[in-house]
Amino acid sequence: MRALTLAAAGVLLLGGCTQHEPSALDAVRARGELRVVTLNLPTCYYEGAQGSEGLEYRLASRYAAQLGVKLTLYPVASEAALQDELAAGRADIAAASLTDSPEWQKVGDAAVPYANIPQLVVYQRSGARPRETLQLESARLAVRAGSPQERILEKLRRTVAPTLQWVETAPSSADPIEDVDSGNADYAISDAREFSFARHLYPNVLVGFALPDTRPVQWIVRKGAPALLESVDQFFGSLAQSGELSQLVQEASGDTRRFEYEESREFQTHVAERLPHYRAWFEEAAAQVGLDWRLLAAVGYQESKWDPRAVSDEGAAGLMMLTADTAQAMGIKDRTDPQQSIFAGAHYLAQVRQMIPDRIPEPDRTWLTIAAYNVGFGHLEDARIIAQALGKDPDSWTEVREELPLLAQGRWYTRAKRGYARGWEPVQFVDRIQRFLTLLEWQPGEGVPAQAPAAPAGARAASATTAGLIP
Repeated sequence: MRALTLAAAGVLLLGGCTQHEPSALDAVRARGELRVVTLNLPTCYYEGAQGSEGLEYRLASRYAAQLGVKLTLYPVASEAALQDELAAGRADIAAASLTDSPEWQKVGDAAVPYANIPQLVVYQRSGARPRETLQLESARLAVRAGSPQERILEKLRRTVAPTLQWVETAPSSADPIEDVDSGNADYAISDAREFSFARHLYPNVLVGFALPDTRPVQWIVRKGAPALLESVDQFFGSLAQSGELSQLVQEASGDTRRFEYEESREFQTHVAERLPHYRAWFEEAAAQVGLDWRLLAAVGYQESKWDPRAVSDEGAAGLMMLTADTAQAMGIKDRTDPQQSIFAGAHYLAQVRQMIPDRIPEPDRTWLTIAAYNVGFGHLEDARIIAQALGKDPDSWTEVREELPLLAQGRWYTRAKRGYARGWEPVQFVDRIQRFLTLLEWQPGEGVPAQAPAAPAGARAASATTAGLIP
């Protein structure tokens, strides 16, 4: 009897200890760190000129801030690697535009979907446009092996298209959209969000139609963490109810700016044929003055399309289109020498930035710098004074850009210290550089800088605030 009593007491003690063990959510708060594993993709996470970007990064940053902890977000190479991180307990959450599946259920629990993404059938511009599912049965159809899109095709084959076949693109090889662009496939299946980015890289690929089924996307929380899972569900519920979730999804889309087909096609050609000749100089010059090399390259592309022989009607010349006075001030003798031009342009851009007040935060300080680089610092100051006079924020690029065109209107430039300016030009200049910068950020292999430090156990820390475009 005494032995039974002691055994029962031991069970009660063990039960009491189990009840008071900290939950995974408590553990996150206690360590002061949320560990999120992701993929290096435009739809998820990548390093832009402004720092960390991508929808999953922005969502994870907000969730970590809500918990009051630091975010450590790190990319791995594949979905299988994501699963390994959860299984090993190195990550609390996998966030990479994921869809629950039997493979994921082995290592984690799926949160409530936060979006449902249309699945698009895409084709080459020169080919016949597909309009219905049955047309896919007789075509060369590309899909990534093991992807959610392949699971959707398997469902279609079971239900409406019994002879449907496809070619599996290995996870480590080319994107299925690239297969369509190159002519190796007639059609491919793509997430609408993925295509919003890819269409700028492959402007010859168009949308035929959307499949009947959408794809739910969600976070996967590691096994044995019900309190953390519940917290994630509540987080997304609040974001959806406030309307912030749909806004974040739209802002993180590749469709936030419109790109003309011919311009995108020409840009991709120049990225392949011209940029390799000058990239090392862009990188070296940018490092000297503390710029992101892609920002410097975007300025160079806007100025000359990376053509060292370019000449403007106003007498500017070279890859960075420097005037004779600017070239002399920067100490270069030959404006047509691309190396000299790139380094001079970088130092001149850095000098212009030094004129912008230090108090102005990024990215506004960079866009004001780019505008001043184009129109002149004095004219930019006139526009900032006008903005302030109209009750706008002179430190905000969004608000200053609205007033810059007023410098071409008599009732404003006659009162401006520096007089008339073609004020719409710096607005267009900044818009186009933002466009080219984005395209450079989206290039395959450009998501994470080569010098990014390795994170512990596969992790790379990412702060909740982004770095400046020009450090």
